[in-house]
Amino acid sequence: MSLLRLPLKEIHNRLAKRELSATDLVEESLARIAAVDGKVRAFLTVDEEGAREHAKRLDQVDNPVASFGPLAALPAGIKDNICTEGIKTTCASKLLANYQPIYSATVVEKLAKAGAITIGKTNMDEFAMGSSSENSGFYPVHNPWDLTRVPGGSSGGSAAAVAAEEVYFALGSDTGGSIRQPASFCGIVGLKPTYGLVSRYGLVAFASSLDQIGPLTKSVEDAAYVLQAIAGHDPQDSTSANVEIPDYLSQLTGDIRGLRIAVPREMMGEGIEPGVCEQVQKAINQLEKLGAIIEEVSLPHIEYAVAAYYLLSPAEASSNLARFDGVRYGVRKEGENLIDLYMETRSQGFGDEVKSRIMLGTYALSSGYYDAYYLKAQKVRTLIRQDFERLFAKYDVIVGPTTPCVAYKIGENADSPLTMYLKDILTIPVNLAGLPAISVPCGLSEGMPVGLQVIGKAFDESTVLRVAHAFEQVTERLPQPQIGGIRV
Repeated sequence: MSLLRLPLKEIHNRLAKRELSATDLVEESLARIAAVDGKVRAFLTVDEEGAREHAKRLDQVDNPVASFGPLAALPAGIKDNICTEGIKTTCASKLLANYQPIYSATVVEKLAKAGAITIGKTNMDEFAMGSSSENSGFYPVHNPWDLTRVPGGSSGGSAAAVAAEEVYFALGSDTGGSIRQPASFCGIVGLKPTYGLVSRYGLVAFASSLDQIGPLTKSVEDAAYVLQAIAGHDPQDSTSANVEIPDYLSQLTGDIRGLRIAVPREMMGEGIEPGVCEQVQKAINQLEKLGAIIEEVSLPHIEYAVAAYYLLSPAEASSNLARFDGVRYGVRKEGENLIDLYMETRSQGFGDEVKSRIMLGTYALSSGYYDAYYLKAQKVRTLIRQDFERLFAKYDVIVGPTTPCVAYKIGENADSPLTMYLKDILTIPVNLAGLPAISVPCGLSEGMPVGLQVIGKAFDESTVLRVAHAFEQVTERLPQPQIGGIRV
Protein backbone atom coordinates (compact mmCIF):
# COMPACT_ATOMS: atom_id res chain seq x y z
CA MET A 1 0.00 0.00 0.00
CA SER A 2 1.16 3.52 -0.80
CA LEU A 3 2.33 5.50 2.21
CA LEU A 4 0.14 8.36 0.96
CA ARG A 5 -2.92 6.16 1.41
CA LEU A 6 -2.34 5.67 5.13
CA PRO A 7 -4.75 7.38 7.55
CA LEU A 8 -3.27 10.51 9.08
CA LYS A 9 -3.26 9.08 12.60
CA GLU A 10 -1.23 6.06 11.46
CA ILE A 11 1.31 8.35 9.78
CA HIS A 12 1.56 10.28 13.07
CA ASN A 13 2.18 7.09 15.05
CA ARG A 14 4.77 5.78 12.64
CA LEU A 15 6.60 9.11 12.52
CA ALA A 16 6.67 9.22 16.34
CA LYS A 17 8.07 5.66 16.50
CA ARG A 18 10.58 6.48 13.73
CA GLU A 19 9.13 3.67 11.63
CA LEU A 20 8.53 6.31 8.96
CA SER A 21 10.40 9.46 8.00
CA ALA A 22 9.55 12.65 6.15
CA THR A 23 12.02 11.56 3.49
CA ASP A 24 10.08 8.31 3.01
CA LEU A 25 6.88 10.28 2.38
CA VAL A 26 8.55 12.72 -0.01
CA GLU A 27 10.24 9.95 -1.99
CA GLU A 28 6.91 8.10 -2.23
CA SER A 29 5.30 11.26 -3.59
CA LEU A 30 8.08 11.95 -6.11
CA ALA A 31 8.08 8.33 -7.29
CA ARG A 32 4.34 8.43 -7.76
CA ILE A 33 4.57 11.66 -9.78
CA ALA A 34 7.29 10.10 -11.95
CA ALA A 35 5.09 7.04 -12.54
CA VAL A 36 1.74 8.62 -13.40
CA ASP A 37 1.96 12.36 -13.97
CA GLY A 38 2.98 11.93 -17.58
CA LYS A 39 -0.60 10.73 -18.06
CA VAL A 40 -2.43 12.90 -15.51
CA ARG A 41 -0.47 16.16 -16.06
CA ALA A 42 -1.43 17.47 -12.63
CA PHE A 43 1.84 19.34 -12.04
CA LEU A 44 3.45 22.27 -13.80
CA THR A 45 6.50 22.43 -11.50
CA VAL A 46 7.93 19.77 -9.19
CA ASP A 47 10.41 21.07 -6.61
CA GLU A 48 12.33 17.85 -5.97
CA GLU A 49 15.38 19.51 -4.44
CA GLY A 50 13.40 21.81 -2.15
CA ALA A 51 11.08 19.00 -1.00
CA ARG A 52 13.99 16.70 -0.19
CA GLU A 53 15.80 19.43 1.73
CA HIS A 54 12.68 20.22 3.77
CA ALA A 55 12.20 16.52 4.53
CA LYS A 56 15.82 16.18 5.63
CA ARG A 57 15.39 19.05 8.10
CA LEU A 58 12.22 17.50 9.52
CA ASP A 59 13.97 14.15 9.94
CA GLN A 60 16.45 15.82 12.29
CA VAL A 61 13.59 16.53 14.70
CA ASP A 62 12.76 13.80 17.23
CA ASN A 63 9.01 13.91 16.63
CA PRO A 64 7.92 16.24 13.80
CA VAL A 65 4.21 15.94 14.66
CA ALA A 66 4.82 16.95 18.28
CA SER A 67 7.03 19.85 17.18
CA PHE A 68 5.09 21.20 14.21
CA GLY A 69 1.58 19.75 14.26
CA PRO A 70 -0.56 17.13 12.49
CA LEU A 71 0.43 18.19 8.95
CA ALA A 72 4.14 17.61 9.60
CA ALA A 73 5.97 15.71 6.82
CA LEU A 74 2.89 15.51 4.57
CA PRO A 75 3.62 16.13 0.86
CA ALA A 76 1.38 18.90 -0.49
CA GLY A 77 0.54 20.36 -3.89
CA ILE A 78 -0.01 24.11 -4.24
CA LYS A 79 -2.18 25.53 -7.00
CA ASP A 80 -0.05 27.56 -9.36
CA ASN A 81 -1.82 30.85 -8.67
CA ILE A 82 -0.63 30.84 -5.05
CA CYS A 83 2.77 32.51 -4.66
CA THR A 84 5.73 30.41 -3.55
CA GLU A 85 9.06 32.13 -2.94
CA GLY A 86 11.71 30.80 -5.29
CA ILE A 87 9.33 28.38 -7.05
CA LYS A 88 7.71 29.41 -10.32
CA THR A 89 4.16 30.70 -10.05
CA THR A 90 2.77 30.85 -13.57
CA CYS A 91 -1.02 30.80 -13.11
CA ALA A 92 -0.78 28.30 -16.01
CA SER A 93 -0.23 31.27 -18.31
CA LYS A 94 2.50 31.79 -20.89
CA LEU A 95 2.51 35.41 -19.78
CA LEU A 96 4.02 34.35 -16.43
CA ALA A 97 5.95 31.34 -17.70
CA ASN A 98 9.18 32.39 -15.96
CA TYR A 99 7.81 34.31 -12.96
CA GLN A 100 9.37 33.47 -9.59
CA PRO A 101 7.80 35.35 -6.66
CA ILE A 102 10.05 36.95 -4.06
CA TYR A 103 7.64 36.04 -1.26
CA SER A 104 5.26 33.23 -0.32
CA ALA A 105 1.51 33.52 0.21
CA THR A 106 0.35 33.53 3.83
CA VAL A 107 -1.21 30.07 3.42
CA VAL A 108 2.09 28.67 2.12
CA GLU A 109 3.95 30.15 5.10
CA LYS A 110 1.36 28.67 7.47
CA LEU A 111 1.72 25.23 5.91
CA ALA A 112 5.51 25.47 6.18
CA LYS A 113 5.21 26.37 9.87
CA ALA A 114 2.92 23.35 10.27
CA GLY A 115 5.64 21.15 8.77
CA ALA A 116 3.89 20.33 5.49
CA ILE A 117 6.23 19.85 2.54
CA THR A 118 5.53 21.60 -0.78
CA ILE A 119 6.15 19.08 -3.57
CA GLY A 120 5.31 21.44 -6.40
CA LYS A 121 2.80 23.65 -8.20
CA THR A 122 -0.34 22.15 -9.69
CA ASN A 123 -1.79 22.76 -13.13
CA MET A 124 -4.99 24.77 -13.58
CA ASP A 125 -7.10 26.79 -15.96
CA GLU A 126 -5.15 29.91 -16.91
CA PHE A 127 -5.57 32.59 -14.21
CA ALA A 128 -8.25 30.27 -12.70
CA MET A 129 -10.64 31.04 -15.56
CA GLY A 130 -12.34 27.79 -16.46
CA SER A 131 -14.24 24.76 -15.21
CA SER A 132 -12.29 21.92 -16.79
CA SER A 133 -8.53 22.62 -16.59
CA GLU A 134 -8.46 22.47 -20.38
CA ASN A 135 -7.58 26.18 -20.49
CA SER A 136 -4.07 25.77 -19.10
CA GLY A 137 -1.53 27.67 -21.17
CA PHE A 138 0.74 24.62 -21.17
CA TYR A 139 -1.25 21.35 -21.27
CA PRO A 140 -4.64 20.12 -20.03
CA VAL A 141 -5.09 18.02 -16.89
CA HIS A 142 -6.62 14.53 -17.18
CA ASN A 143 -9.02 12.93 -14.71
CA PRO A 144 -7.38 9.98 -12.90
CA TRP A 145 -10.68 8.05 -13.09
CA ASP A 146 -10.75 8.28 -16.88
CA LEU A 147 -7.89 9.93 -18.74
CA THR A 148 -10.23 10.92 -21.57
CA ARG A 149 -12.25 13.12 -19.20
CA VAL A 150 -11.67 16.48 -17.56
CA PRO A 151 -10.84 16.70 -13.84
CA GLY A 152 -12.88 19.86 -13.40
CA GLY A 153 -11.47 23.31 -12.82
CA SER A 154 -9.95 25.58 -12.24
CA SER A 155 -8.16 23.63 -9.46
CA GLY A 156 -8.09 20.51 -11.62
CA GLY A 157 -4.40 19.85 -11.07
CA SER A 158 -4.77 19.96 -7.30
CA ALA A 159 -7.77 17.61 -7.38
CA ALA A 160 -6.14 15.20 -9.82
CA ALA A 161 -2.90 15.14 -7.79
CA VAL A 162 -4.79 14.10 -4.64
CA ALA A 163 -7.00 11.58 -6.46
CA ALA A 164 -3.93 10.03 -8.12
CA GLU A 165 -2.15 9.95 -4.74
CA GLU A 166 0.73 12.06 -5.98
CA VAL A 167 0.43 14.18 -2.82
CA TYR A 168 -1.35 13.76 0.50
CA PHE A 169 -3.36 16.98 0.12
CA ALA A 170 -3.40 20.12 -1.99
CA LEU A 171 -4.52 23.73 -1.90
CA GLY A 172 -6.81 25.23 -4.50
CA SER A 173 -8.74 28.45 -4.98
CA ASP A 174 -12.50 28.71 -5.41
CA THR A 175 -14.05 31.69 -7.24
CA GLY A 176 -17.19 30.04 -8.58
CA GLY A 177 -16.71 26.40 -7.60
CA SER A 178 -13.08 25.81 -8.53
CA ILE A 179 -12.36 23.64 -5.47
CA ARG A 180 -15.68 21.84 -5.09
CA GLN A 181 -16.33 21.02 -8.75
CA PRO A 182 -12.98 19.28 -9.40
CA ALA A 183 -13.27 17.54 -6.03
CA SER A 184 -16.63 16.16 -7.17
CA PHE A 185 -15.30 15.11 -10.59
CA CYS A 186 -12.24 13.40 -9.08
CA GLY A 187 -13.97 11.68 -6.15
CA ILE A 188 -12.26 13.53 -3.30
CA VAL A 189 -13.17 16.13 -0.66
CA GLY A 190 -12.98 19.85 -1.47
CA LEU A 191 -13.71 22.63 1.02
CA LYS A 192 -14.43 26.25 0.11
CA PRO A 193 -14.21 28.28 3.36
CA THR A 194 -16.21 31.39 4.19
CA TYR A 195 -14.95 34.45 2.33
CA GLY A 196 -12.37 36.09 4.60
CA LEU A 197 -11.64 33.07 6.81
CA VAL A 198 -8.43 32.16 4.96
CA SER A 199 -5.97 34.84 3.87
CA ARG A 200 -5.82 35.67 0.17
CA TYR A 201 -2.46 37.43 0.52
CA GLY A 202 -0.23 35.95 -2.17
CA LEU A 203 -3.11 34.57 -4.23
CA VAL A 204 -2.97 35.99 -7.75
CA ALA A 205 -6.36 37.66 -7.94
CA PHE A 206 -9.04 36.66 -10.43
CA ALA A 207 -12.18 38.18 -8.86
CA SER A 208 -11.25 39.67 -5.50
CA SER A 209 -14.73 39.67 -3.96
CA LEU A 210 -15.19 35.97 -4.77
CA ASP A 211 -11.78 34.24 -4.53
CA GLN A 212 -11.10 31.97 -1.56
CA ILE A 213 -8.31 29.46 -0.87
CA GLY A 214 -9.18 26.03 0.54
CA PRO A 215 -8.04 22.40 0.81
CA LEU A 216 -8.53 19.34 -1.40
CA THR A 217 -8.10 16.13 0.58
CA LYS A 218 -8.92 12.43 0.72
CA SER A 219 -11.23 12.75 3.73
CA VAL A 220 -13.29 15.28 5.66
CA GLU A 221 -11.04 14.83 8.68
CA ASP A 222 -7.99 15.72 6.58
CA ALA A 223 -9.82 18.83 5.32
CA ALA A 224 -10.44 19.87 8.94
CA TYR A 225 -6.74 19.46 9.76
CA VAL A 226 -5.68 21.60 6.79
CA LEU A 227 -8.31 24.26 7.48
CA GLN A 228 -7.15 24.44 11.11
CA ALA A 229 -3.64 25.23 9.86
CA ILE A 230 -4.49 27.87 7.25
CA ALA A 231 -7.50 29.72 8.76
CA GLY A 232 -7.13 32.94 10.71
CA HIS A 233 -6.84 36.70 10.47
CA ASP A 234 -4.06 38.16 8.33
CA PRO A 235 -3.31 41.90 8.58
CA GLN A 236 -1.77 41.73 5.10
CA ASP A 237 -5.19 40.95 3.61
CA SER A 238 -7.70 43.78 3.99
CA THR A 239 -10.60 41.36 3.42
CA SER A 240 -9.41 38.94 6.11
CA ALA A 241 -11.98 38.48 8.87
CA ASN A 242 -10.86 38.84 12.48
CA VAL A 243 -12.91 35.98 13.92
CA GLU A 244 -12.17 33.31 16.49
CA ILE A 245 -11.05 30.02 14.94
CA PRO A 246 -12.74 27.03 16.63
CA ASP A 247 -11.31 23.55 17.04
CA TYR A 248 -12.70 21.99 13.87
CA LEU A 249 -11.56 18.46 14.74
CA SER A 250 -13.62 18.45 17.93
CA GLN A 251 -16.79 18.89 15.86
CA LEU A 252 -16.33 15.64 13.96
CA THR A 253 -18.54 13.64 16.30
CA GLY A 254 -20.59 11.71 13.78
CA ASP A 255 -23.74 12.94 15.53
CA ILE A 256 -26.13 15.06 13.46
CA ARG A 257 -29.35 14.15 15.25
CA GLY A 258 -31.80 17.04 15.25
CA LEU A 259 -29.93 19.15 12.70
CA ARG A 260 -32.26 20.82 10.24
CA ILE A 261 -31.20 20.31 6.63
CA ALA A 262 -32.70 22.16 3.67
CA VAL A 263 -32.80 20.68 0.16
CA PRO A 264 -33.54 23.37 -2.49
CA ARG A 265 -35.79 21.98 -5.18
CA GLU A 266 -33.91 24.11 -7.75
CA MET A 267 -30.79 22.01 -7.08
CA MET A 268 -32.52 18.69 -7.71
CA GLY A 269 -34.62 19.46 -10.76
CA GLU A 270 -34.23 20.44 -14.39
CA GLY A 271 -30.71 20.31 -15.78
CA ILE A 272 -29.38 17.83 -13.21
CA GLU A 273 -28.41 14.43 -14.64
CA PRO A 274 -30.67 11.62 -13.35
CA GLY A 275 -27.67 9.60 -12.17
CA VAL A 276 -26.40 12.53 -10.13
CA CYS A 277 -29.84 13.13 -8.59
CA GLU A 278 -30.13 9.45 -7.71
CA GLN A 279 -26.83 9.35 -5.80
CA VAL A 280 -27.48 12.65 -4.03
CA GLN A 281 -30.98 11.53 -3.02
CA LYS A 282 -29.48 8.37 -1.53
CA ALA A 283 -27.08 10.58 0.42
CA ILE A 284 -29.95 12.75 1.67
CA ASN A 285 -31.82 9.64 2.76
CA GLN A 286 -28.72 8.54 4.65
CA LEU A 287 -28.54 11.89 6.46
CA GLU A 288 -32.17 11.42 7.46
CA LYS A 289 -31.36 7.95 8.83
CA LEU A 290 -28.66 9.58 10.95
CA GLY A 291 -31.33 11.69 12.63
CA ALA A 292 -31.27 14.91 10.62
CA ILE A 293 -34.53 16.66 9.78
CA ILE A 294 -34.85 17.05 6.00
CA GLU A 295 -37.15 19.58 4.33
CA GLU A 296 -37.53 20.71 0.73
CA VAL A 297 -37.16 24.47 0.26
CA SER A 298 -36.70 27.06 -2.48
CA LEU A 299 -33.85 29.38 -3.46
CA PRO A 300 -35.84 31.45 -5.97
CA HIS A 301 -33.03 33.64 -7.30
CA ILE A 302 -30.28 31.08 -7.90
CA GLU A 303 -31.42 30.67 -11.51
CA TYR A 304 -29.89 34.11 -12.10
CA ALA A 305 -26.60 33.27 -10.34
CA VAL A 306 -24.65 32.23 -13.43
CA ALA A 307 -25.65 35.37 -15.35
CA ALA A 308 -24.71 37.61 -12.41
CA TYR A 309 -21.42 35.77 -11.84
CA TYR A 310 -20.34 36.07 -15.47
CA LEU A 311 -20.75 39.82 -15.27
CA LEU A 312 -19.19 40.36 -11.84
CA SER A 313 -16.20 38.04 -12.08
CA PRO A 314 -15.03 39.19 -15.55
CA ALA A 315 -15.45 42.81 -14.44
CA GLU A 316 -13.14 42.24 -11.49
CA ALA A 317 -10.78 40.17 -13.66
CA SER A 318 -10.47 42.94 -16.24
CA SER A 319 -9.29 45.24 -13.46
CA ASN A 320 -7.02 42.74 -11.71
CA LEU A 321 -5.33 41.54 -14.89
CA ALA A 322 -4.56 45.06 -16.11
CA ARG A 323 -1.25 44.81 -14.22
CA PHE A 324 0.04 42.11 -16.57
CA ASP A 325 1.48 44.30 -19.30
CA GLY A 326 5.03 43.02 -19.82
CA VAL A 327 6.65 45.96 -18.05
CA ARG A 328 7.44 44.86 -14.49
CA TYR A 329 7.30 41.05 -14.65
CA GLY A 330 6.35 38.19 -16.91
CA VAL A 331 6.98 37.68 -20.60
CA ARG A 332 7.48 40.82 -22.69
CA LYS A 333 6.75 41.12 -26.40
CA GLU A 334 8.44 44.22 -27.78
CA GLY A 335 6.64 46.81 -29.89
CA GLU A 336 7.47 50.05 -31.63
CA ASN A 337 6.04 52.04 -28.73
CA LEU A 338 4.49 51.48 -25.29
CA ILE A 339 0.98 50.83 -26.61
CA ASP A 340 2.34 48.26 -29.07
CA LEU A 341 4.25 46.60 -26.23
CA TYR A 342 1.05 46.28 -24.20
CA MET A 343 -0.92 44.95 -27.15
CA GLU A 344 1.70 42.44 -28.28
CA THR A 345 2.40 41.18 -24.76
CA ARG A 346 -1.24 40.71 -23.78
CA SER A 347 -2.44 39.36 -27.14
CA GLN A 348 0.32 36.73 -27.27
CA GLY A 349 0.55 36.06 -23.54
CA PHE A 350 -3.11 35.52 -22.64
CA GLY A 351 -5.12 32.53 -23.83
CA ASP A 352 -8.49 32.81 -25.57
CA GLU A 353 -10.62 32.24 -22.46
CA VAL A 354 -8.79 34.90 -20.47
CA LYS A 355 -9.06 37.37 -23.35
CA SER A 356 -12.79 36.80 -23.72
CA ARG A 357 -13.41 37.35 -20.00
CA ILE A 358 -11.30 40.51 -19.93
CA MET A 359 -13.26 41.91 -22.87
CA LEU A 360 -16.60 40.94 -21.32
CA GLY A 361 -15.63 42.52 -18.01
CA THR A 362 -14.34 45.70 -19.59
CA TYR A 363 -17.57 46.02 -21.55
CA ALA A 364 -19.70 45.52 -18.42
CA LEU A 365 -17.79 48.30 -16.65
CA SER A 366 -17.77 50.73 -19.57
CA SER A 367 -19.57 54.04 -19.60
CA GLY A 368 -23.21 53.63 -20.53
CA TYR A 369 -23.32 49.93 -19.64
CA TYR A 370 -22.25 49.94 -15.97
CA ASP A 371 -25.78 50.45 -14.61
CA ALA A 372 -27.38 48.04 -17.05
CA TYR A 373 -24.97 45.17 -16.37
CA TYR A 374 -22.52 45.42 -13.47
CA LEU A 375 -24.80 47.31 -11.08
CA LYS A 376 -27.77 45.07 -11.86
CA ALA A 377 -25.62 41.98 -11.30
CA GLN A 378 -24.64 43.33 -7.87
CA LYS A 379 -28.33 43.73 -7.02
CA VAL A 380 -28.99 40.12 -8.05
CA ARG A 381 -26.07 39.07 -5.86
CA THR A 382 -27.78 40.76 -2.91
CA LEU A 383 -31.04 38.93 -3.62
CA ILE A 384 -29.20 35.58 -3.70
CA ARG A 385 -27.48 36.35 -0.39
CA GLN A 386 -30.84 37.26 1.13
CA ASP A 387 -32.31 33.94 -0.08
CA PHE A 388 -29.60 32.10 1.86
CA GLU A 389 -30.07 34.29 4.94
CA ARG A 390 -33.79 33.48 5.02
CA LEU A 391 -33.09 29.76 4.88
CA PHE A 392 -30.34 29.88 7.50
CA ALA A 393 -32.71 31.57 9.92
CA LYS A 394 -34.45 28.18 10.09
CA TYR A 395 -31.97 25.54 8.87
CA ASP A 396 -28.45 24.50 9.90
CA VAL A 397 -27.12 23.50 6.46
CA ILE A 398 -28.26 23.21 2.85
CA VAL A 399 -27.44 20.11 0.80
CA GLY A 400 -27.63 19.16 -2.85
CA PRO A 401 -25.41 18.07 -5.73
CA THR A 402 -22.04 19.75 -6.20
CA THR A 403 -22.32 19.57 -9.99
CA PRO A 404 -25.19 18.89 -12.40
CA CYS A 405 -23.21 16.14 -14.16
CA VAL A 406 -20.22 13.85 -13.80
CA ALA A 407 -16.89 14.62 -15.48
CA TYR A 408 -17.31 14.98 -19.24
CA LYS A 409 -14.94 14.18 -22.09
CA ILE A 410 -12.00 16.46 -22.81
CA GLY A 411 -13.02 18.75 -25.66
CA GLU A 412 -16.72 17.90 -25.35
CA ASN A 413 -17.75 21.44 -24.39
CA ALA A 414 -14.81 23.35 -25.84
CA ASP A 415 -16.91 24.97 -28.55
CA SER A 416 -19.81 25.89 -26.27
CA PRO A 417 -18.78 28.42 -23.58
CA LEU A 418 -22.37 28.75 -22.31
CA THR A 419 -22.66 24.99 -21.75
CA MET A 420 -19.36 25.08 -19.89
CA TYR A 421 -20.45 28.03 -17.74
CA LEU A 422 -23.69 26.27 -16.77
CA LYS A 423 -21.66 23.43 -15.22
CA ASP A 424 -21.05 25.83 -12.29
CA ILE A 425 -24.73 26.56 -11.66
CA LEU A 426 -24.76 24.76 -8.28
CA THR A 427 -21.50 26.16 -6.92
CA ILE A 428 -21.57 29.81 -8.02
CA PRO A 429 -24.37 30.92 -5.62
CA VAL A 430 -22.17 30.00 -2.64
CA ASN A 431 -19.38 32.33 -3.81
CA LEU A 432 -21.80 35.17 -4.52
CA ALA A 433 -23.04 34.87 -0.92
CA GLY A 434 -19.55 34.33 0.57
CA LEU A 435 -20.58 31.12 2.36
CA PRO A 436 -18.66 27.94 3.27
CA ALA A 437 -19.36 24.71 1.39
CA ILE A 438 -17.82 21.28 1.01
CA SER A 439 -18.05 18.57 -1.63
CA VAL A 440 -17.82 14.99 -0.39
CA PRO A 441 -18.05 11.85 -2.58
CA CYS A 442 -21.46 10.17 -2.46
CA GLY A 443 -21.35 7.48 -5.13
CA LEU A 444 -20.82 6.81 -8.82
CA SER A 445 -22.83 7.55 -11.96
CA GLU A 446 -21.66 6.19 -15.32
CA GLY A 447 -18.67 4.86 -13.39
CA MET A 448 -17.59 8.40 -12.42
CA PRO A 449 -17.71 10.11 -9.00
CA VAL A 450 -20.63 12.23 -7.79
CA GLY A 451 -20.25 14.91 -5.12
CA LEU A 452 -22.66 15.87 -2.34
CA GLN A 453 -22.45 19.59 -1.52
CA VAL A 454 -23.02 20.80 2.05
CA ILE A 455 -23.47 24.58 2.41
CA GLY A 456 -23.34 26.35 5.76
CA LYS A 457 -23.79 29.69 7.47
CA ALA A 458 -20.98 32.22 7.25
CA PHE A 459 -18.04 31.13 9.46
CA ASP A 460 -19.86 27.95 10.49
CA GLU A 461 -17.39 25.55 8.90
CA SER A 462 -17.75 23.44 12.04
CA THR A 463 -21.30 22.38 11.15
CA VAL A 464 -20.45 21.89 7.47
CA LEU A 465 -17.57 19.58 8.42
CA ARG A 466 -19.71 17.82 11.04
CA VAL A 467 -22.43 16.92 8.53
CA ALA A 468 -19.99 15.90 5.79
CA HIS A 469 -17.97 13.78 8.23
CA ALA A 470 -21.05 12.05 9.65
CA PHE A 471 -22.15 11.14 6.13
CA GLU A 472 -18.66 9.98 5.19
CA GLN A 473 -18.45 7.64 8.20
CA VAL A 474 -21.49 5.62 7.14
CA THR A 475 -20.79 5.66 3.40
CA GLU A 476 -18.73 3.14 1.48
CA ARG A 477 -15.54 4.72 0.19
CA LEU A 478 -15.14 4.96 -3.57
CA PRO A 479 -12.84 2.38 -5.18
CA GLN A 480 -9.38 3.54 -6.17
CA PRO A 481 -9.16 4.63 -9.81
CA GLN A 482 -6.69 3.18 -12.31
CA ILE A 483 -4.44 5.40 -14.41
CA GLY A 484 -3.66 3.87 -17.76
CA GLY A 485 -3.64 0.41 -16.20
CA ILE A 486 -1.69 1.53 -13.13
CA ARG A 487 -3.81 1.09 -10.02
CA VAL A 488 -3.67 4.09 -7.71
